[in-house]
Amino acid sequence: MSGSDLRALFRSNDRVLKAVDFFADRQGEWASVAESLVRHAERVRAPGFDVEDLEAPRRNVLVFYGVGGIGKSTLSRGVADRLADETTGRKDWPPLDPSVGRVLPLRIDLSRETGADLESLMLALRLAVAELGRAMPAFDVAFQRYWHTTHPGEPLDEYLRRRTWFSRLPGSGTISQQMQSVLADAAAAIAFPGTTGSLVGLGLRSLVGALRDRRHRVRALAGCRRLTDLLEAEPNQDTLSYFAHLLAWDLSQLPEEHRVTPVVLLDTFEDVGHRGHRDLEKLIQRVVWLMPNALFVITGRNRLQWTDAAFEGQLDWAGPEFWPQLVGGVHEEPRQHTVGYLSAEDCEIYLRERLTIGGEPLLDDRSRHLITRNSYGLPLYLDLAVMRFLDLYRRNGRTPAVHELDLDFPALVVRTFRDLPPETRRVLRSVSLLDFFSISLATAASGLDHDAPAMDLVERPFVDADPAAPWPFRLHDLIRETVREADSTSEDRWSDADWQRAALRTFHALGGEADRDRTRLVASLRQGLRLANEYRLDLGWLEEAAFQYVADSLWEPLGAAGTDVNDSASITTPAHALSVTLVAIADRQRRHRSLTAETLRAVLASGQLPAVLRELPQYFLAECDRDLGNFQASLAGMQQVIGVGGRLAATAARGQAHLARRVGRFPQVRDAAETLGAEGRRDRVLGDLWWSQGAIAPACSSYAAGRDEALSTGQPGEAALSQACLAFAAAFQDRPRAAEQISRAHELLGQATIRWAEIQVRIAELVRDAGMAPDLPERAEQVAALAQEAGLSSSVAYAHLAGCFHAAVLGSPSLLAEARDRLRASVRGEEFAYLLELAHLMAGDPPPPGLPAAQWLDGRQQTQARWTALVADRQREVAAIRGD
Repeated sequence: MSGSDLRALFRSNDRVLKAVDFFADRQGEWASVAESLVRHAERVRAPGFDVEDLEAPRRNVLVFYGVGGIGKSTLSRGVADRLADETTGRKDWPPLDPSVGRVLPLRIDLSRETGADLESLMLALRLAVAELGRAMPAFDVAFQRYWHTTHPGEPLDEYLRRRTWFSRLPGSGTISQQMQSVLADAAAAIAFPGTTGSLVGLGLRSLVGALRDRRHRVRALAGCRRLTDLLEAEPNQDTLSYFAHLLAWDLSQLPEEHRVTPVVLLDTFEDVGHRGHRDLEKLIQRVVWLMPNALFVITGRNRLQWTDAAFEGQLDWAGPEFWPQLVGGVHEEPRQHTVGYLSAEDCEIYLRERLTIGGEPLLDDRSRHLITRNSYGLPLYLDLAVMRFLDLYRRNGRTPAVHELDLDFPALVVRTFRDLPPETRRVLRSVSLLDFFSISLATAASGLDHDAPAMDLVERPFVDADPAAPWPFRLHDLIRETVREADSTSEDRWSDADWQRAALRTFHALGGEADRDRTRLVASLRQGLRLANEYRLDLGWLEEAAFQYVADSLWEPLGAAGTDVNDSASITTPAHALSVTLVAIADRQRRHRSLTAETLRAVLASGQLPAVLRELPQYFLAECDRDLGNFQASLAGMQQVIGVGGRLAATAARGQAHLARRVGRFPQVRDAAETLGAEGRRDRVLGDLWWSQGAIAPACSSYAAGRDEALSTGQPGEAALSQACLAFAAAFQDRPRAAEQISRAHELLGQATIRWAEIQVRIAELVRDAGMAPDLPERAEQVAALAQEAGLSSSVAYAHLAGCFHAAVLGSPSLLAEARDRLRASVRGEEFAYLLELAHLMAGDPPPPGLPAAQWLDGRQQTQARWTALVADRQREVAAIRGD
């Protein structure tokens, strides 16, 4: 029974009145589930199916998506209940095809129950299969190692007891015993005393050795080819996600009489991949991919975007070739479905069975027909109409007349609004100004000194809850949109001045939240910018927040600030100007730099930004000019920012050092680096300087120092940038180390969106493969094209330099000439001429006449010696690999 039903139960003395949480018929959706299960079972049981095949496309995802209030969560619950017990749910839902066999359902609400936590998801999966009464040896061995490392001294069964959600799953009382039994068996198999020492130290080494040797006592476990690698991997969240493969393997080893089809229902999926990053979505997608013998039924507000190749890097498998049945237009199950509005018949059934008295419908035919017509099939409308009916029934002691229920959606919201206590209405008005809110934020925004009204509001059915969001509550969008209309006719309606005061209170309350962590900073910026623009508020705390946002180099999208960067011609307020600036700066990671430059020029031309903030668009415009190859414009812009002496002066000084390096004035770069300090990223500038001289070891040391400094001060964006540069430099000299650095760069870039760094890692991969990969020239051109599309002139030149290094290692004059020609196209006078000079020095050739000469730190001869040594080292490595 839902919260609204319980309120109805305790508002009346009528013992025969029943308000039940009724699930309206969704026959089409159930038919899709039933057919998907048949198709899925057929594929899993086909002779060629291999649970350890990690390359075959996946066809194990069924998606239902639609607008809020349409009934997706109710559908998810209904399907889970029906799969668990065929005697429950709608009687007109036909039974599953017997060929499917036994089904094992597990439903997880990603916003409310697990808090969208991977560890909870993996535990829930294991608890669900514990019902089978069979050990999952591969998973259990690996999970125990993970648990003892990440939860030292905390017994698993005690952890489960303290979390009531887990206690509802059938395996919560037996999983610990099953896992301990597996450990004891493993210890006995390798003749290790007791258990395997919690799978650490000698116990772990003994077990891994036995698995690798495929000793007969552990041969069953050794059949899982990837178990040993997972046991040796660092036990963290990333590794934990790969344990899904072990669970899938364990399930595939069950005897035929114990085989089941797991069905994992993931609800509220929009809360996983739309918080600025896709880190959790990436891990969950990995679980789905690694469990091809399970069917995943996903419900949320949005289509899954896993078929979009643009998300490569953010997701492990992105593209239609990986998920052929998630592509639009596919008709084979399982696939993606829109959850539509309820039919008129569905609405009638809902209203007939939602409220009864003495077993008979409380709503008569006319009332049901009227509500159905006004609802247009929206379940939220039906729920609000029932609330309205119950309040009138309780208040007047009679069945409401039909005309009292004849309300369109806005009118129904008006009536619902009026039925709230006065202080709750005040809170509702205030939070309608916010995208998300907490109880404390709602109380502050409404100007009250007690939380009770806010606590009353969040219990209402039109308030959604998401514990993992920056603030856990939000009004349903349709309610939020109509609050102003509801307020226009109420007795205690607010004047324009009241709304202005509420906006100011809310704005200040957001400012108090902005400095708590990065997530709150971004969420506060999004909402604060919109409020300041709409109500023409002074920028106040937004100034500091804006500088903090750009300092972290993470670039979460700020589109929620309500700003269209293409509408920069009509900037009318300081808040609008700041919104356009920040959105443009962040979006330059996703757009061509020329578009960002155009927008920033419009901001400066508007004159709306206060003087203290003008350096923001000035600096990033200069940066865009640098990326676009507008050398003089960039130099002038950097000098202008330095001259102001503001927050970005040190950053602009670093920008000038970058420009000096582009034209080969290396002594100037060295001198400038000594003045920068940590704020000016001195170590990264020195790393850029050293690699260009062919001094790879000091370059790597400088980049590593910059990365570690950034990590220690909580700047993951700068750390990712330094790591990308480190991967690039290391690739010239030490291929095994380069592979490690490239892997770590990918890991750090999972926390930030930095297009230049992402492409730099791609270039590092080219350099690492130089002399080894026959298709490297084609790959280099592809990377150069990506850089060109983004407006990154330096990345284009670096990609061509990688091609030159490859040709020099191969010792192919014709290939080297072609690579140099491509690099020559990037040279604009002095700019990037040093790279073309390097392309000749590394092969021991003199630079071409007329090429501007770089000012090498210790002369051309020494620089050439270092670069030719790098080429010679790679040639020896290639020869050793090929056995020459």
